[in-house]
Amino acid sequence: MKVSVIAVILALCLTCASAAKEATKKTKKPKLYVPQIDCDVKAGKIINPEFIVKCPPGCQDVKYRVYGTDIYASFSSMCGAAIHSGIIDNSGGKILVQKVAGHSGYKGSFSNGIRSLSLPRWRESFIVSEGKPRKGVIYPPTLEYSSSKSSTVKSGETFHKDYRTTPIPSLTTQVTTTTPAPTTAATEPINVTPKPTAPLMTTRTTTTTAAVKPRPPVHRVRDIGSSGVHPAYSSVAAAASRQIQAAQGRGQNQALRGTSTYASNRNVPRATTGLQRQEPVAAFRKPAEPPLNLALETDLWKPGLSLFEAGFSSKEELNPKPLEPVSQGNPNCKVDLSFLIDGSWSIGKRRFQIQKQFLSDVSQALDIGIAGPLMGIIQYGDDPSTEFNLKTYANSRDLRNAIEKISQKGGLSNVGRALSFVNKNFFLDANGNRGGAPNVAIVMVDGWPTDKVEEASRLARESGINIFFVTIEAADENEKQNVIEPNFVDKAVCRTNGFYSINVPSWFSLHKVVQLLVKRVCDTDRLACSKTCLNSADIGFVIDGSSSVGTGNFRTLLQFVANISKEFEISDTDTRIGAVQYTYEQRLEFGFDKYSTKQDVLNAIKRINYWSGGTSTGEAINYASEHLFSKSKPNKRKIMILITDGRSYDDVQVPAMTAHQNGVIAYSIGIAWAAQDELEAIATDPDKEHSFFVDEFDNLYKFVPKIIQNICTEFNSQPRN
Repeated sequence: MKVSVIAVILALCLTCASAAKEATKKTKKPKLYVPQIDCDVKAGKIINPEFIVKCPPGCQDVKYRVYGTDIYASFSSMCGAAIHSGIIDNSGGKILVQKVAGHSGYKGSFSNGIRSLSLPRWRESFIVSEGKPRKGVIYPPTLEYSSSKSSTVKSGETFHKDYRTTPIPSLTTQVTTTTPAPTTAATEPINVTPKPTAPLMTTRTTTTTAAVKPRPPVHRVRDIGSSGVHPAYSSVAAAASRQIQAAQGRGQNQALRGTSTYASNRNVPRATTGLQRQEPVAAFRKPAEPPLNLALETDLWKPGLSLFEAGFSSKEELNPKPLEPVSQGNPNCKVDLSFLIDGSWSIGKRRFQIQKQFLSDVSQALDIGIAGPLMGIIQYGDDPSTEFNLKTYANSRDLRNAIEKISQKGGLSNVGRALSFVNKNFFLDANGNRGGAPNVAIVMVDGWPTDKVEEASRLARESGINIFFVTIEAADENEKQNVIEPNFVDKAVCRTNGFYSINVPSWFSLHKVVQLLVKRVCDTDRLACSKTCLNSADIGFVIDGSSSVGTGNFRTLLQFVANISKEFEISDTDTRIGAVQYTYEQRLEFGFDKYSTKQDVLNAIKRINYWSGGTSTGEAINYASEHLFSKSKPNKRKIMILITDGRSYDDVQVPAMTAHQNGVIAYSIGIAWAAQDELEAIATDPDKEHSFFVDEFDNLYKFVPKIIQNICTEFNSQPRN
């Protein structure tokens, strides 16, 4: 008896173990299927908030744009971001992608062979990590995309084919109650306004189906907040939402049956998976119908009608693309650019269109933006006129659209008048001139101008405008007799070394010089005309503080120094000011690197205290050469302005000659008892342009304009080769 009981117990144990083993086999976790994507797939195209994907090899390419560092804008390539962050390399691999909120700014960087770009803001972000599933999270074996594709029409049927082919598990726990009865159906929640970033719900319950009155399906419109749908459709979504909410409020839980494609009988309801899904957003040709008609438009489709016959406008409108991020411009080419285009009748309509295409290509190559180049256009004929200024358009896309709309003015080719207009009216703060960016004017000329350009060009160059000429189909030998001003290009450009001029033999080869012109315009180190007489000097004042000057006259002398200084553009990179006071001894009041603003310099001049003593002008020149001009920058013109009221106790000729040999341009200003021969010895040749004498201190102010004029005349007379 005991043996039989033991045998029964053992049999039961073996049966339980076998059953447990079978149960373990049944509940064994299925293998995770990881979908593979292409290198160019962006995170914003995927609705799922968290998923694992496999990247192919070869995604380390500049054409797959990435925006941000660590946290990336959803407009980025997911595989490119994964390589940038170091999760995978160019051989590909699995990555885990998690959607997060949008950021107000994304910082670009270079990492792992990929240069990510900066972006001001974007509506959605994502992070990437190693492609291992997180505990408790169910990942979809297929991805749900933000828009659906329309299939081709076959055999008189119209149907939609979604990107996914199987139901997508949610990231939440799935609860399933199985009751195998033939009269049961799965009832699943219906989402009217799906949001791509919301978690996907797939909770199922099994209920007994009563007599259910099928409801007509409602055309669902994407949430405008997340999808960028046209505002006209917002009322449609609201109407559909109110209908569904009313039905749910009455407790009408309906079971919908059907197949994954539309049947020939449109009254048969479609099966639903309970998943949030993006339906195509259509643009209707007749928007005057009430919003409710628009919401129920899917019910009006009939078998045999294609999408376009049913009232849709185009295939492209079914899949609206996300907004492209706007470039901030090429920071390595920060210039303020004016294009002077030829609108004369001689150019003809066809060549005028070629000219506009050239401008469009240049604007694209420049990469227009507030952090890079800005561009305006002036069209000239008889008279010039501004098409748009520097602040009108801040990106290449808008600029190109505006260029396309420019119409031809007609008239003569008055280039000189156009250059005068640019000099006086274009590069102004009110028109978007940024001050710190070089001013560039590119003149397009068909053949030759019908007026003179030399004087207008000189004034423009002296204002700091870098003038480029692009001449097309220049005059041949037989036509040169008709040219009003021979060699007009050399008379106009900043330098005659060929850098500022491009000659194109035919309008039909104009496109070949786009990159050459852009390269030269962006080479800011060679834009010589940006350096003017007012922003490219180190000016050192050598001030007589001897007893014969007196306290009152010394203050007048300092005011004279201040009046000259404030005429210049003062900064670390522009003109710099320094000062030395001397008697028998010398004192450095402040050096070139002491003050970097005009106001600071003027305040420093006011604070100079009168010293009093003898007059050793020769020693003062030596001191200024050693302690002031030896610190001058190589690319600056060294200008010494010496002011004295009497004869020196020491020799001035040798110190002055040494200073001249070291590149110092010396101006001498004598007052009252100053010796004329010493003033001429101190001054750079020619003496009459660099030496001045006044009988009393109160008349010093009269020489300020003359000194400034001479400094600028000397600067502008330098060779332009």
